[in-house]
Amino acid sequence: MKGPDLATLRKRIPNKYLLVAVTAKRARQLMEGAAPRLDVEGKPVTIALEEVAQGIVVPCTAEIKATQG
Repeated sequence: MKGPDLATLRKRIPNKYLLVAVTAKRARQLMEGAAPRLDVEGKPVTIALEEVAQGIVVPCTAEIKATQG
């Protein structure tokens, strides 16, 4: 399965560093046994990227503050 393109992801989370942090955190959760919020097949990073692209996974306030300063 091909993942979402970068332009779509950057529309959801414009800061590339925050995008990577959110995706990595969600992928880790999936690897530790969390249930995917979408019915897609693939590796944890692919699933996490798709969840971000569809707006299902969004950064929390603490993650936003951490990347700003």
